Amino acid sequence: MVQVAVMGHGVVGSGVVEVLENHRESIAKRAKEEINIKYILDIRDFPDSPYADKFTKSFDDILNDEEVKVVAEVMGGVNPAYDFTKKLLLAGKSVVTSNKELVATKGAELLQIAKDNNVNYLFEASVGGGIPIIRPISQCLAANDVVEIAGILNGTTNFILTKMIKENMSFEDALKMAQQLGYAERNPEADVEGHDACRKIAILASLTYGKHIYPELVHTTGISAIALEDVAYASAWGGVIKLIGQVKALDDGTVDICVEPMFIERSSQLAGIDDVFNGILVRGDATGDVVFYGKGAGKLPTASAVVADIIDCVKHLKARKYLYWADGDASLVKPYEETSFAVYFRIETNDKAAAEENISKIFGTVKFIARSEAPENELAFVTDVMTVADQLAKAEQLSKTGAVIKSKIRISDL
Repeated sequence: MVQVAVMGHGVVGSGVVEVLENHRESIAKRAKEEINIKYILDIRDFPDSPYADKFTKSFDDILNDEEVKVVAEVMGGVNPAYDFTKKLLLAGKSVVTSNKELVATKGAELLQIAKDNNVNYLFEASVGGGIPIIRPISQCLAANDVVEIAGILNGTTNFILTKMIKENMSFEDALKMAQQLGYAERNPEADVEGHDACRKIAILASLTYGKHIYPELVHTTGISAIALEDVAYASAWGGVIKLIGQVKALDDGTVDICVEPMFIERSSQLAGIDDVFNGILVRGDATGDVVFYGKGAGKLPTASAVVADIIDCVKHLKARKYLYWADGDASLVKPYEETSFAVYFRIETNDKAAAEENISKIFGTVKFIARSEAPENELAFVTDVMTVADQLAKAEQLSKTGAVIKSKIRISDL
């Protein structure tokens, strides 16, 4: 029998306990060992829980118990999760986690400690929740050079955008509905401003390219500025707006990485992924495009991925699974201003004819887009591919002609 501990008894933590207990027999068959929860760490009291006798408020109970071989860290946040995880790995215990913030900010260090101590640090649940993505990239697609990863990595923002696209609901109303349904927190900043998706694409990029790409190096823009007018223009253009996390390997050894709203053509495999579902496209040189699809969050889907990692650790108690990346720095990431793509602009102008002439002079070849019921003073267009630095300089030139830029959104090549 292998003794394990669960740190945190929130939504995911309680789900981990539930899955381990309710599937005890089938899990034992897969792990080739019976798995028993010895401790559940939480600062709160759960006197009515059927597992009340397993609760502790002392981390040291887990750290100092030599019987405990595997610990699930499902507390969230960096502190005290980082300190606890580091001490557990140094003590020779394997750790599994769903904590994307911790993996994205401290992954290189914790993986090195795990390697030095011949234990495992696994985090399948940190990116796709119940969608398998870490193992497929590290194992199933290992024969490929992964050229690009792009995806809808946050279910909350995808739900909001779906309501805006399909029901003509404003951002504010769609966010309110997401909060009422429990998809969004009272403070939704991590979701709607793109921070959650940023951490996930940083983890995938680090794993894929072998060097730690820190979240602060990822250009990140959320969806709070997206208006229904932009949704209508995206439709007229032939697509939809999605919040995309994307990383591409470049010939010079750097990566182009970002999180931002993008116009996606309807023919793209990501365009039809709606509501709280996530979709991750991995482009390999041998496999071509492979898409992983499912609910990226939720109690039991995420708990399922955590428990799968626990089983993996139990099966590899005296061996390491090769999951590793080295530390990295800013030189790994191509500066955002130097990256190139086409872009959509929506402007207000008092003189459309003059504005169209100015746009053509400043931007060169553009494609103007029309939508039904557009006001007389509104104009929208899509540029050719150009660097972000050029986009910004030309936008400033356009503003000096009297045009007011209301929106600017990337055109995806997915």
